[in-house]
Order: sequence, then C-alpha cells, then structure tokens
Amino acid sequence: MGSGLRRRYLGKDEEGADMSILVFGATGQVARELARHEGVISVGREQADLSDPGACAALIRETAPEAVINAAAYTAVDKAETEEELATVINGAAPGAMAAACVQMGIPFVHISTDYVFAGTGEAPWQTDDPVAPPNAYGRSKRAGEEAVIAAGGTYAILRTSWVVSAHGNNFVKTMLRLGAARAQVSVVADQIGAPTPARDIAEACLKMARQLVLEPKKSGIYHFQGAPYVSWAGFAAEIFAISNLACEVVEIPTTDYPTPAVRPLNSRLDCTTLETVFGIPQPDWRRGLQDILKELAE
Repeated sequence: MGSGLRRRYLGKDEEGADMSILVFGATGQVARELARHEGVISVGREQADLSDPGACAALIRETAPEAVINAAAYTAVDKAETEEELATVINGAAPGAMAAACVQMGIPFVHISTDYVFAGTGEAPWQTDDPVAPPNAYGRSKRAGEEAVIAAGGTYAILRTSWVVSAHGNNFVKTMLRLGAARAQVSVVADQIGAPTPARDIAEACLKMARQLVLEPKKSGIYHFQGAPYVSWAGFAAEIFAISNLACEVVEIPTTDYPTPAVRPLNSRLDCTTLETVFGIPQPDWRRGLQDILKELAE
C-alpha cells in the first residue's frame, strides 16, 4: 500500500463483516481516539496535507477504504481571522474533495463540523435545520465545508459538535489544570453556554455512524452531538478543579471582559435528539468523560 499505510481489516460493520475506515487528522484529539479502534487507518499531514485537497482525494482512491472519517481541521479560531483563505481551503475545499472521492468510490463519508456555524445568540438549543450565520472566519470556513460535502452528494453524515476535550493536544481541560495548579484564582467567562464533548465519545459516534451508513445510506444528513448537561465555561472549570482537588477559585466574568480577535458564540447548545433517533447514539455525560480524561492525565 502506498504512503506507508498498512491496511488492517479488523473493524466490524453492523453485520459483523470486516471493515476498514480511513481517518484524516492523525494528531488531532478525535483522530487519536479513533486510532484506538481496530480497522482504522489514520493519516496525518505527511500522508495528506489538507491545504492540497487533490492529494486528500487521491489518498482516498489509493487506500480504497470502506468508509472515510474527516477529523482534521484548521482549528485556530482567532488566527483564522487573518488566515481565512487558508482556513477555508482546509475546512472547506478539502472536505469537499474528500466527499467527492467517496462518491466516486461509493463509500460513506463522515465529516466533523462545529456549533460555530450558528450565530450563537439566544438560549434555545440549535436544531440541525436552523438557519446558519457563522459569527467568525472559522465558522464561515466550517460552513463552507458543510456546503461542499452536501453538494458532493452521495452517502454522508455531517456531525456538528462543541467544546472538544481529551487528554491529548491543547484544550480547555489541560489549560485549567495548568492554571489551577499555579494560581489561587482564575477568571473564566460565565455567559457562554454549551457543553464539553469528550473526543472519545465523538470518535465512537463517528464509527457507529460510518458503519451504519454502509448499510443504510438513507441516514445521510446533518446531525448534532454534544455532551450533557449544559454548562458555562466557568462552571466547567469549577468541575475540573473539584474533581482534581485543586483549591483554585473560579471568578466568573462576562465575555466582554475577555476580548478575542474572533467573536465567540454565547449559545453553543445543540439539540441532539435526531442523532439518537436515527443512529441510536445518546448524548454522553461529559462529567463521566472528564473523570476519564483526568485519570488518564494522572497516569
């Protein structure tokens, strides 16, 4: 097999048949969790640079998997304000090229998206068919990816999620642990409401969706997946400190006291009922996932 990839036909589809799944984004939080599963072929920038969409499509054709999951993305939200063109290639054109290649090969494509495609206003959980209105460049680039995947047609699932956390990479949990160990108090925004979503749960959801789509293409569409219950960033920080026995006080502040180059949504609540109805995938309790993450980091 080209690109130094080694096929492992150990994943099982819903009928127990052998199945291989190609995953883009090898070093990302979700892709690293996906790599724990048998049957996964995980590739990173060395094998396919997302700034070259054609190379991504070529790799899919060369690898000939039975499903593809795109867990790769340009995720530097603030930096995207000055690199929107690059972000749009990586988050928009590349997923479109991947989806088109999957259509040509007759295989399902699962693409991870974000709550940032919505305006982030109000208090009601966002429905999958609500109007989109990205508040920043990152959100616009991710919406471009959704549109490209939908335009490609075929068998696909777009999975919007939020506040991804794990024991890997840079994320809120690791930042709070570092600050909590060094400071007596930390200021955290309290008016942005959503929910953390453990990368491990996202990975498992993506695998279930890919395997079901092989057998039931009619399930194609946009879905939401997010941890439960809803919480603010400040409330999440307090939970991290409580479980970790860190005597650090959380000072709640409004978003206006913590200005950033990119506008952040105040409402990141996602309605996830459709995913459970169609795929049988319930919302995970992020508090359980947080305990697992903290345990892994302590090992």
